[in-house]
Amino acid sequence: MGRIVHFGLGNFARAHLLDYTSDAGGWDVIGVSLRSTSARDGLAPQHFNYTLNVQGKGLKSIQVLVDILVASEGPEAILGAMHCADIISATVTEKGYHLGADNKLDLRDPAIISDLNGNPLQTLIGFIAHHLAARCSPVTILSCDNRVENGTRLQQAVASFAQAAGLKINWDNVRFPNAMVDRITPATTDAIRVSSADPMAVPTEAFREWVLEDNFAAPRPNWPDVQFVQDVRPHELRKLRILNGAHSFLAYAGLAQGYSYVHEAIADPYMRRRTKQLMMEAGATLPSDMRDQVPDYANALLVRFGNVELAHRLDQIAMDGSQKLPYRFLETLRAGRGPIVAEAVRSWMEFCRVQTDQGRALNDPKALDIARAVRSKNPKIALLEVIGGADLAALILG
Repeated sequence: MGRIVHFGLGNFARAHLLDYTSDAGGWDVIGVSLRSTSARDGLAPQHFNYTLNVQGKGLKSIQVLVDILVASEGPEAILGAMHCADIISATVTEKGYHLGADNKLDLRDPAIISDLNGNPLQTLIGFIAHHLAARCSPVTILSCDNRVENGTRLQQAVASFAQAAGLKINWDNVRFPNAMVDRITPATTDAIRVSSADPMAVPTEAFREWVLEDNFAAPRPNWPDVQFVQDVRPHELRKLRILNGAHSFLAYAGLAQGYSYVHEAIADPYMRRRTKQLMMEAGATLPSDMRDQVPDYANALLVRFGNVELAHRLDQIAMDGSQKLPYRFLETLRAGRGPIVAEAVRSWMEFCRVQTDQGRALNDPKALDIARAVRSKNPKIALLEVIGGADLAALILG
């Protein structure tokens, strides 16, 4: 039997990687939580099994998870589990990579500094670097987060950490494939828990997609329906700029209109029209051989966004905007002019201003920087500087 050690056991991982791995058979998963004990404490009493509530298809029992380890309780057990893994994967969200605006590891990040200073490990980057320095057998490190060239960025971050820490890694033994993942997975509600008869149930849509670079150092599961390709980047760009970009636009503009859920915002004719226009602007920046797919892809997304049963909260999508906007909007603008994409950036600015003026702390790793920017003499330029978009000021601000 093969083994995966997975960092970041939130709803998305449990609806995507673990679902695919359950379908493949012959593999199990050990989860790692870098901070919270809630997933472990909730799943342990039910032997780490849980229900996937698939909209339109019913309930599915997922039984591939065998344990959850928590970093705050000590790194030894986690490093031991990693030693026996064929694949080490991650869904730690964009902020879990501790990258700066230049996409390089931020060596001034307090968590990275702590790991470099020899304290108990608390970051994905620190765990992987220390593990690879001690590992002799082949292993695949698999990022499943929403970043362009996520595997490449993760490898670069690990290499930077290893250099700073004086760790030597045999890079011939490890591969970091790039990946694109897609499945809309909202937060669990009490209604889902009751209807699933499972306090740890995960709701998700029926649609799922996974495109993987065919670049593995060790065995991998026989995942069904996965596309193995030589170049993931076109698929990443399509998803990040169109789907994720539209989601973020709906979040910031929709919250400003008083909506709470994606399906409410997309039902507004004006919002729907603007969202479709954003999708088409973003689609025009894709590689030429993918542009013909854009209209059908956009129309399919509008249907997915309108799914009332998913109840995907806009405030869930709105969090961590400083980490998301560079990929979802700024790179699109650098690749081609887009008035609605520029409007989406301004919607984020207004969201930041309103939250700050009302005394609400943003759920964002750069919350303090954002608050300072909002209160500065030139808040719009300062906010663009926070997300590395000052070069686009003329395009965004007009």
